[in-house]
Amino acid sequence: MRGAPAAGLLDSVVAVTKRVTLEGRGVAATDMDAALAGAVSWDDYFSLIELRFNLRPDAADERWLSSSPLADGGEARIPAPEPTIHGEQRMKNVLIIGGGKIGRMAAHLLAMSGDYRVHVIDSHEPSWRDAIAGLPNASGATADFASRADIDAALDGKWALISCAPFYCNELIAERAKDHGVHYLDLTEDVAVTKKVMALAEGARTAFIPQCGLAPGYITIAANHLAGPMSEIHELRCRVGALPQFPSNQLKYNMTWSTSGLINEYCQPCEALVDGTMTLLPPLENLERFTMDGIEYEAFNTSGGLGSLGESLAGRARNVNYKTIRYPGHCDLMKFLLHDLGFIRRREELCAIFDREIPATRQDVIVIVCIAIGIENGRLVEKTYSRRVPAKTIDGKHWTGIQITTAAGVCAVLDLLREGKVPQQGFVKMEDVSYDDFIANRFGREYVV
Repeated sequence: MRGAPAAGLLDSVVAVTKRVTLEGRGVAATDMDAALAGAVSWDDYFSLIELRFNLRPDAADERWLSSSPLADGGEARIPAPEPTIHGEQRMKNVLIIGGGKIGRMAAHLLAMSGDYRVHVIDSHEPSWRDAIAGLPNASGATADFASRADIDAALDGKWALISCAPFYCNELIAERAKDHGVHYLDLTEDVAVTKKVMALAEGARTAFIPQCGLAPGYITIAANHLAGPMSEIHELRCRVGALPQFPSNQLKYNMTWSTSGLINEYCQPCEALVDGTMTLLPPLENLERFTMDGIEYEAFNTSGGLGSLGESLAGRARNVNYKTIRYPGHCDLMKFLLHDLGFIRRREELCAIFDREIPATRQDVIVIVCIAIGIENGRLVEKTYSRRVPAKTIDGKHWTGIQITTAAGVCAVLDLLREGKVPQQGFVKMEDVSYDDFIANRFGREYVV
């Protein structure tokens, strides 16, 4: 710990604070005057700067800190805060909203990196306690995701938030993030919610990055990279599935992530680029079958997995679409449940049945396939990208494939935001993220199998 600054330094400290304020990044200088009126340690000062302004002192401030006169008129060098592995001076304070499967993995990755201080909130106290158990630089609290006051309290002093909350909570969370000047990232597959987040991003001084998990998220980055060298894109097919390694029921499926999110993507219209025009396709349609590594799969339309890729490639691509991968037979049974039995009108009831009767599994595998067909170097070519990411042990703990891929996706994007490798304000699309930067990232490398 550094000693408290002598009173003679107060004017200089306030001058730096006022300059930061004038840049539009902080609060009224009088607030900081009051905070510094008493004895404040250097560690507390740096924390105030970072927590209140979401900013670390810049190089000019560091030069001032190294040569500022002490009260007795002497000269002394004040040591700079210890750098982390990226050269940043202070840990970034990140709020994780939701202590479920993905929130736990994200908290683990960020806290164990040594570069982030995480705070996890959840409406269920055992969930956030489990998420932070044994982690350094981690805290938690019980909060209602629908409560403006609870979200505001959790956002105080944060640099960024990751929403792992149910998709229908994200509009309020994004709204509060904008008011607090906090970077916003989420995992949602819901198209309507994403469009609301996009609208909120207008005029924001921080980044709004929805849909940055697995699908949407990594699949968009990989597909965009695969088709990148093509002057004309005839077909770009994105396929992702989170599957049990050992299916045993008629659905050939086990619960691996949000049940409400799963049912939602089976029920909502699916955006696609068809013959150069953005259109909506019905879910659970356009069934196809394929074989990879000797295993037969089916794929069909589901909502949200495409993200903004279709719109971004309009004018350059002819057909761009996304489908969910399952084992054969799953699609027909879901159509029977949703349409023949009418559960599409009673989705909460179907979610409750799935949660009660379909076992979860920790032995899953993520199947990722992208196919691009188009003109490259004057020739018609077809290129395929595929990955299978299984569950595995990280830091002595077992993590599922869906936890690893989804959390690694959002944590990698957060890391790239910190490093200045993605836009720092406004709406950020996954197409803005470089595949090479992503896959070289310490979290993105989880996709290299």
